Amino acid sequence: MADDGITELIAGPHAVAAALQTHPDTVDCVWVAKERSDERVHGIMALARAAHVLVRQSPRTALDRMAPGLAHQGVLARRRRVERPREEDLVAHLARLTQPLVLVLDQVQDPHNLGACLRSAEAAGVHLVIVPRHARAPLSAVAARAACGAAERLPLYEVANLARTLRTLKDAGLWIVGAAADAPASLHDCAPPTPTAWVLGGEGSGLRRLTREACDVLVHIPMLGHVESLNVSVATGLCLYESVRARAAAAVGSSEIALPSINH
Repeated sequence: MADDGITELIAGPHAVAAALQTHPDTVDCVWVAKERSDERVHGIMALARAAHVLVRQSPRTALDRMAPGLAHQGVLARRRRVERPREEDLVAHLARLTQPLVLVLDQVQDPHNLGACLRSAEAAGVHLVIVPRHARAPLSAVAARAACGAAERLPLYEVANLARTLRTLKDAGLWIVGAAADAPASLHDCAPPTPTAWVLGGEGSGLRRLTREACDVLVHIPMLGHVESLNVSVATGLCLYESVRARAAAAVGSSEIALPSINH
């Protein structure tokens, strides 16, 4: 099925379920492979029917033809494109947050990586994600499937000038912490400051010069083995969960999280 610029396909059970939960009014049809009959699919069909969305059961081969190359796992949905948050509303959005945690992705080109970064961000409690408007992977069906529903739940801001946006975040009181392989400070040297915007660069090239210069702090992830770098989605998860750990420790008034006692 061709993308006409107005409608789009969503592939995979997680992404389709999230769309039905967050934007049910945009979905007009769900296709389920006849070969699937399990609890997850039954739940998706129930969500669709509750939202008065048409459900069609078709052979898996029909879904393959509708979405060539997509690993749909027997579930597809068609919907109107969802309007993303507007760049001019970013400051007002930040003002409504308490101790915001923000993820900024600089030129992530691979849609699988973009989706995986969104998945890690949603799991870590990130409030919003910022990407440049150009020179990055689109939020396609591939990215949405890799995000496992996070693409539906996380506000994603596309901005024209990333360095300028980072200065806007600073003016809003956020610390800008960038990840760079050549940074002298380690990710584990100290707890990340709050509120925080983590900035991760694209595959291979890392952060652009102006993006680096806009950061308050640059840190590297310690590499103890023979590999020289991590996939950007893995690096994103490690950085974000440093903030999760630090915030959890601060909530209990300690620099370390207490472990339960071991009963022998």
